[in-house]
Amino acid sequence: MAKSLPRLAALAILGLAALNTAAPARADLGVSGPYLAARQASFLSDYRAAAVYYTEALASDPSNPRLLENAMTALVGLGEVEKAVPIARRIETLGNPDQLANLVLMADQMKQGQFDRVIADLDAGRQTAPLVDGLIRAWAEFGQGRMTDALAAFDAASAQSGIKAFGLYHKALALAAVGDFEGADTIFSGEAEGPLRATRRGVLAHAEVLSQLERNDDAIELIDAAFGTEVDPGVAALRARLARGDALPFDVIDGAAQGAAEVFFTVASALNGDALDGYTLLYARLAQFLAPKNADAILLSAGLLEAQDRYELATEAYAAVPKDDPAFYAAELGRAESMRHAGDVDGAIETLRGLAATYPDVAIVHVTLGDALRSQERFGDALKAYDAAIALFDEPARGQWIVYYARGISHERLDQWPEAEADFRKALELEPDQPQVLNYLGYSYVEMNTNLDEAMSMIERAVAARPDDGYITDSLGWGLYKLGRYQEAVPHMERAAALMPVDPVVNDHLGDVYWAVGRKVEAQFQWHRALSFDPEEAEAERIRKKLAVGLDKVLKDEGAPPLRAANDG
Repeated sequence: MAKSLPRLAALAILGLAALNTAAPARADLGVSGPYLAARQASFLSDYRAAAVYYTEALASDPSNPRLLENAMTALVGLGEVEKAVPIARRIETLGNPDQLANLVLMADQMKQGQFDRVIADLDAGRQTAPLVDGLIRAWAEFGQGRMTDALAAFDAASAQSGIKAFGLYHKALALAAVGDFEGADTIFSGEAEGPLRATRRGVLAHAEVLSQLERNDDAIELIDAAFGTEVDPGVAALRARLARGDALPFDVIDGAAQGAAEVFFTVASALNGDALDGYTLLYARLAQFLAPKNADAILLSAGLLEAQDRYELATEAYAAVPKDDPAFYAAELGRAESMRHAGDVDGAIETLRGLAATYPDVAIVHVTLGDALRSQERFGDALKAYDAAIALFDEPARGQWIVYYARGISHERLDQWPEAEADFRKALELEPDQPQVLNYLGYSYVEMNTNLDEAMSMIERAVAARPDDGYITDSLGWGLYKLGRYQEAVPHMERAAALMPVDPVVNDHLGDVYWAVGRKVEAQFQWHRALSFDPEEAEAERIRKKLAVGLDKVLKDEGAPPLRAANDG
């Protein structure tokens, strides 16, 4: 299905073009200001501002092709495709062929049910991309009730080099949409042309087909093979219905417009990760335009907006998934994450609390809530969330390490060391070589001056796994310092400072190590650097004292052991 194409083939098939923001508009007094503002907004992927400024510029220069193209691109990226349609028509009237304008007009015609017009325009030479044109033609024939012609068009699309799976997938959907579930199953199962690569959407479509064939057991087997035991609530609910013997309706596609939406979603899924996020978003938005309730298209659009740091738009996109949709919990998780990135951490936490109340049996919801609370140093509340998640674990699984690790951090920050140590040990039992856990537990032992041999072994294993991690390298250098092996500590602390040059703790540690080996001027320089990077106030006060009286006097006043005379013992 969508992900079965190699990346280069997918891009070549689509005739990928750069977004139309490079050529300057005509610079007169009426257009230059809004144009420059729009250009800057486009550079920042600020679709809302870009749409406003390009539209304002068009008021002064309504026939400028670049302004038209860029305004249309901004509106589609914003999700306001209906506002982009008149601009696409204007571009066509001016005789300036444009791939996106053709896509917008084609999508609008499919939504309006103007299927013959779509076919006529394709016959007249309108082009978007080979894959899109072929499949849209097939769905337009389907919309006209010409199933024989539609199937022939799907076959023609499948015959194009490298995109056979795309055409077969859509042909199977079309067959299922008209009730030919046997024909659809033949394609989905691979009996016709070989197996299709499983995608979440394709697996669920096939499961619905099997259910219509009164083969619920086969549908359950398919779901279990594809998703395993840890499934999202939507899949779990569907599986439960199958287990009860319910006949699932086939509702992935119920008409030609939704078929066209599936084309755009298929393309967006294939491009995701291989093309520019802004370009991929255009296809996802067109899919939403044609099928506003397609939760998969909404989630994809929202994720692409997040990837472009447009968190407010992503939050709006996630909110478009209705509460009764099986994907609602995934959308709420995404919405909370976007809110957190946008700075509304309290709103994110409240969203997650509501989600935990609605889905009390979904562990990931509690874990995400715990992470949000922990990020705000609300460790007691975070513990409750992690406890709720861990209580839902039926059997130990490797991926659970991160939950025990997070709960262990919360215990440690609350000075509940026995509980923290038990959680870290459990995390390592599940994932023995996990460098984050090895480093955290090893560093904690070093700070407590206990289990030092084991601590250093843990940290060395962590460094071996992640040699370019500044925090872990700092742990190794600091552990050697604590053991009195000052000369050995120097290169590791210097490397940590090179990896994390503006971290106050790392620079402070390097200063202590320099002092221990007699490089006192360099030590003072590092302490000054550490102060310039805004350490926590207690650490800042200690650094200022070291600068005033030296590390030896600070250690003595703290009742700590003095630096060893032998510095590599």
